[in-house]
Amino acid sequence: MAAASSQQFPHLLLVAALLALCLVGAASSSSSSMQMQCHEEDQEALLAVNSALGSPYHFASWTPDTFCCDWYDVDCDNTTGRVVGLTVFGDGNLTGAIPDAIANLTNLRTLVLHHLPGLTGNIPDSLALLSNLSQLTISSTGVSGPVPSFLSQLTELTLIDLSFNFFEGSIPASLADLPSLSSIDLSRNRLSGPVPSLLLSKCTDQAYLRLSHNNFSGAIPAGFAAVSFAHLDLSRNAFTGDASGVFGKGKPLQHLDLSRNGLAFSLTAVELPEQLSYIDLSHNAIRGRIPAQVADLAGLQLFNVSYNKMCGVVPTGGNMAKFNAYSYQHNKCLCGTPLPSCGHRFY
Repeated sequence: MAAASSQQFPHLLLVAALLALCLVGAASSSSSSMQMQCHEEDQEALLAVNSALGSPYHFASWTPDTFCCDWYDVDCDNTTGRVVGLTVFGDGNLTGAIPDAIANLTNLRTLVLHHLPGLTGNIPDSLALLSNLSQLTISSTGVSGPVPSFLSQLTELTLIDLSFNFFEGSIPASLADLPSLSSIDLSRNRLSGPVPSLLLSKCTDQAYLRLSHNNFSGAIPAGFAAVSFAHLDLSRNAFTGDASGVFGKGKPLQHLDLSRNGLAFSLTAVELPEQLSYIDLSHNAIRGRIPAQVADLAGLQLFNVSYNKMCGVVPTGGNMAKFNAYSYQHNKCLCGTPLPSCGHRFY
């Protein structure tokens, strides 16, 4: 019997170990399941969103007999189980207005409604209740109306992306009051009027502003000179006047697009940010010379000053060989490689 016991003992140890692992796994699974149980009010709010949009196939996983933290497009906080993210994108069959029921997701931090061309109507006032919202994206939809002024009440906002929609009217000046806002994208809409003078003035880090393909007019706000832009795109609008304030040595600016406006100022004495990788100033009324400093910007990948009123010799050396005549064409009197020789002209 002793010999038999010694032979069976390792097997008993193995069975015990496997049993322990199963128990640990079950406990872990149970704990995970408990963490993923969303609050009843969040589940009810999401089911109301589903119903308001006609229960589209996109929300097929949204069923009352399962926990909403396991549903497609839904993110929950692992500690509280509250719904903190709703990301709905890429469905051309989803139609209707933005449901008011979204406002009942009171712990929501991220709301993304992207590439939903059948989503229409205005942004509902009810979303003003989302006091914890940090990131708001409603882009590539059929949503229209004004950019709502109530957004300034959402003091946790760091990012607003309302690009590729049908918004009209002006930018609410109250958006400048948001203390943590660092990124705004309103490009490809039908917005007009001047840009609020203090927009993104409270941003203490790198700022991102995209307003291209709209109907904005007037001067670029003088206050922009004090904003630490990393990305600034004001292209294809009707801005006029002096834009030299957005330049400056030591600024973190990497991407600058001011093309296709009515800007008129001299580039001669402008100091360029050293980190620039993209600069398009084409189709304006900019005069003066190209700063020699352009040649020293090692990271510069695109440089375009075409269709302006500039004169002088195109700088040489450094990285200038990567830019062809297209970068300089249709100016008043620019010359030198890669343009025709300056001949006996003096500048």
